[in-house]
Amino acid sequence: MPRIAERKDHPLSMRLPDADIAVIDRAATLRGRSRTDFVREAAVRAAEDVLMEASPIRMSPEGFDAFLKALSAPATAVPQMVGLLRRPAPWEQDAGKAGAESGE
Repeated sequence: MPRIAERKDHPLSMRLPDADIAVIDRAATLRGRSRTDFVREAAVRAAEDVLMEASPIRMSPEGFDAFLKALSAPATAVPQMVGLLRRPAPWEQDAGKAGAESGE
């Protein structure tokens, strides 16, 4: 007698307007995914975000005091971030080159 494999998937059905399907299909294509994979991933990610927002963070009184101390401490510069934020944006660099090339 053939054994029937237990199905681990649970079908989910939705009715969506054509415009929503078009947007989902376009995004899925850009990601190189199927519609099903794209929607599943997006739904799971959204559900995880909701669960993380609802999860309380628990810590000891000592840990909480250390957390508050870290928040209250003066900010310290991170050299890599300072350098990154001082760098011109790509569109600013291109504008400077275009202006120099046209004699502006």
